[in-house]
Amino acid sequence: MYLETTDPQIRKEWSGVRVKKNVLCGVCPGGCAIEAEVEEGKLAAVHPGKNVPFGNLCVRGKAAPEIVYSPDRLHKPLLRTGERGEGKFRQASWDEALDVVVSKMEELKNCYGPQSMASHSGRGAFEQSLGDFCNGADLVALKLLWPFGSPNTASDGSLCYVSYGMLAPITTFGIPATSLLPDFENSNLIVVWGANPITDSPPFLFKRIVEAQKQGKKVIAIDHMKSDIAQRADQWIAVRSGTDGALALGLIHIIIEEGLYDREFVHHWTVGFEELKDYVKKFTPEEVERITWVPQEQVISLAREIAQVRPATLRTYTGLEYSNSGVQNIRAAFILWAITGNLDVPGGLTIGLPPRLPMEGADIPLPSGPLPFGGEKYPLFYALTGSAHFMEFPRAVLEGKPYPVKGLLINGASTLTSYPQPGIFEEAYRNLELLVVIDRFFTRDALFADVVLPATTYFEINSYQRYPGGYVRLRRKVVEPVGEAKNDLLIIAELAKRLGFGECFPQSEEELLEKAFAKDPNLLQQLRESKDGVQTPKQPPKFRKYEAGLLRKDGLPGFPTPSGKVELVSALLTKHGYDGLPVYVDPVEGPQGAADTYGKYPLILNTGARIPSTFRSQHLNIPSLVKLQNKPQVLIHPKDAAVRGIHDGDKVVIKTIRGEVLFWAQVTEKVLPGAVEVNQGGGSPVQVKEWREGNVNFLTDFDNRDPISGFPIFKALLCEVEKAKENGAFRE
Repeated sequence: MYLETTDPQIRKEWSGVRVKKNVLCGVCPGGCAIEAEVEEGKLAAVHPGKNVPFGNLCVRGKAAPEIVYSPDRLHKPLLRTGERGEGKFRQASWDEALDVVVSKMEELKNCYGPQSMASHSGRGAFEQSLGDFCNGADLVALKLLWPFGSPNTASDGSLCYVSYGMLAPITTFGIPATSLLPDFENSNLIVVWGANPITDSPPFLFKRIVEAQKQGKKVIAIDHMKSDIAQRADQWIAVRSGTDGALALGLIHIIIEEGLYDREFVHHWTVGFEELKDYVKKFTPEEVERITWVPQEQVISLAREIAQVRPATLRTYTGLEYSNSGVQNIRAAFILWAITGNLDVPGGLTIGLPPRLPMEGADIPLPSGPLPFGGEKYPLFYALTGSAHFMEFPRAVLEGKPYPVKGLLINGASTLTSYPQPGIFEEAYRNLELLVVIDRFFTRDALFADVVLPATTYFEINSYQRYPGGYVRLRRKVVEPVGEAKNDLLIIAELAKRLGFGECFPQSEEELLEKAFAKDPNLLQQLRESKDGVQTPKQPPKFRKYEAGLLRKDGLPGFPTPSGKVELVSALLTKHGYDGLPVYVDPVEGPQGAADTYGKYPLILNTGARIPSTFRSQHLNIPSLVKLQNKPQVLIHPKDAAVRGIHDGDKVVIKTIRGEVLFWAQVTEKVLPGAVEVNQGGGSPVQVKEWREGNVNFLTDFDNRDPISGFPIFKALLCEVEKAKENGAFRE
């Protein structure tokens, strides 16, 4: 029986009646509009929203009832009773658990100084209100420790997004990637470079690309593997992993050599063109083919197409980050778009002005005192994010450099499945005096925790959601929290209150909404009265904003860079000791950079490509999603499989100079000969056995990093794949 209503009181009164409600999906922070069915106070089913903005339901969202009511959900706070890593805990009340956390934090502060406490936030901290009220410049690192006196707030920005989202665009344009918006609808050419939009969460850009292609727009995908978008594209440019920068510089070389660049834009709005022109001379089509494996004919035709089939737009993302010159590779792609006249023009890569938010949050300054760990080693990263770099966390704990770190709060992250060589991080966790984990499920990190605090899914909270183009919705609670789980934001707020600075964070969901719309209370009232959401007033689109002084705080024409121009030679990079040009570095552990290793491990190892049924380590314990892929796979080309006697579905051992892990072979032409793609996300205790034992990061390298971002090299290493013996193998 069904009853259509949006009144929560009626919903409660109709016991046994299945109620339909238009809500936001709570599986991830994407905010897709869905229709939920609730029966006797429990989420029973979900469907995509119909005829509403940003309506969508992915395979993960479809599994929402299983996720919310999974037997693996954390219901109550836990306190450790055994040794770190044993997984022995007892249940505790919230008061007892929070008292333990606060008293130990205060003890560490008194004994070692406030900088001895650190935090790390992950995808569990992506929810809109957390980003607005609790997180720092990278929108993820938790600011809770700033008023405590510690600068050591870190996040998954230490290995994801920040290169693409901040370091590359700000050093080039003075603008973060959130303001670089591809105009698919008005473009003649769409280039998707190092991204696979169908796996985006949410996949709104994917839908726009597909629709644009239906309208006759050409799509070119540049990727090391034949991803979903590469299969849909009109052309796939297959590039060797980690060499995208060489390809971009080769394209720039041809465009300059043939005079195809936008001379007026380059003359008036760029700095460093002559230096760039000289640098790219060595990236001839022949040399680019040697480096990237892209045939020189393709290199030449692609350069001409981007420069001449105007307007052309670009969708790139984090795929280019994980090589030895990741930041510079992304800069090279951005520069390519700028000099071809495709920047901030209709149908190009447009520049969006940051929205004027109605929120009123507390001003929480960075504490004075020492730099965070990683701040000295990665100065540009620190200058732009204000965050500690978590790749340097083990050194701070195990070596006391730059000073001892004794405590860690992990909020919504699974560091031991996402960082390279997790044994190094495990050793650091064993040597902590306090480890606190906030999460919905029991992660491997939690095995080493002193205190584990249960958080809600987003179906169990009240909040709000902003969308591209100024659309806004309230996130209305769909069901009551499971067990004693609490809203992440309110856990942070309660800790702040007990530590003596509760005024820095909203102390209730009602206070959160009032502060989120403090400068526009009428909008909040409209949202409360709306059955869906509210479209805030839109301004007519403006292009070439740099000409009108719309990008700089001083109102002068130009870009918000030190020179006021697009910096082909970056002043910020030079200031912090790096090459100002987008200098390419071939993968250090690659066929051309490590000949001896290549002789023993002749396959290029790529990791991290998303699969639709998971998000990194999440959902590998959810039955309907595990059915979609119940084992971690290595994608290997038929030629490489044949010479190794490997067949599709075989259990195999992947080996690097660092260790070995069991996976299952998918023999496919989606990857290039001589390269493999290995699933990432395995290694968490609640996952099914095959995934639990399949942590790819036992193969990756803690020390091999991009020197600018500090990001580990996940997509350009070397490995060997062998058919597993009957008893198999695990890891070293």
